[in-house]
Amino acid sequence: MEYTRLGRTGLRVSRLCLGTMNFGPYTPEQESYQVMDHALEQGINFFDTANVYGGEMGAGTTEGIIGRWLAQGDGRRDRIVLATKVYGRMGDGVNNGKLSAYHIRKACEDSLRRLQTDHIDLYQMHHIDRDTPWEEIWQAMEGLVREGKVIYVGSSNFAAWNIVQANAMAANRNFLGLVSEQSIYSLRNRWIEMEVIPACRELGLGLIPWSPLAGGMLAGILDKPATGRRARPQLQEAAEGLRPQLEAYEALCRELGRNPADVALAWTLANPVVTAPIIGPRTIAQLDENIAAVSLKLEPDLLDRLNTIWPGPKGESPEAYAW
Repeated sequence: MEYTRLGRTGLRVSRLCLGTMNFGPYTPEQESYQVMDHALEQGINFFDTANVYGGEMGAGTTEGIIGRWLAQGDGRRDRIVLATKVYGRMGDGVNNGKLSAYHIRKACEDSLRRLQTDHIDLYQMHHIDRDTPWEEIWQAMEGLVREGKVIYVGSSNFAAWNIVQANAMAANRNFLGLVSEQSIYSLRNRWIEMEVIPACRELGLGLIPWSPLAGGMLAGILDKPATGRRARPQLQEAAEGLRPQLEAYEALCRELGRNPADVALAWTLANPVVTAPIIGPRTIAQLDENIAAVSLKLEPDLLDRLNTIWPGPKGESPEAYAW
């Protein structure tokens, strides 16, 4: 496994981040333990979750599974960088969601309890809250950092101007501010290249792409898998609309002798702003397939061919849309 710094911090994390959204709804608890054990054995030290994960089993389910795994001991808590998120609705109360200081405080305490730990390494705002002022948000986060309950703060699904605004306010308070941004990013969805990626680069945020396989679209969907997310009818239907691109992409992957998922992950890793794409394996076999992507280094000519198949927004703003 390779490691890199998380944005402008001194913290070193693995080049792949273990996403845990499947734990509970799609991967049973004992199998989730096995996936986490294997990830740690293979050198993945960056684990990502969210307080709302759990699907039909209920919000908090996934954090609970991770907490029971951590409680097994063997020093595993000190061997991982643990990231979770706050924003989503966690109950029926009018203040059980978003980013008020009230909710941030309660959500953090609840996550710590479910995760069975005394601190969260990376506490990420899951979405921008347009109703809560940054003075309130940063005051709440500063309190958690001061108490040792949170080490670093990150964002997720923020626009570039949200990132700039947040860190300008943090700087005024002599606070470190955002150190990472978790955005949707893949060969299929490249919109953040216009403004979010440039903002991350200039302000020193590590980019953590979620859905780097486009929900399974870039993982060999033309093979018509019978199970898993790639088998979802809506995804199969969407794939038919992109069949020419997918055929060209999967043909290129066959030419390279690599799994399509490897190539998609390697493409994100080739971007110097990217810290670690989030992988969401349901099984150990899928985890091993994803790990293989770290060793795949795409040469400039291959990157050009991939960019031809999956063109992005033609550069950063404003050149992407203005002369």
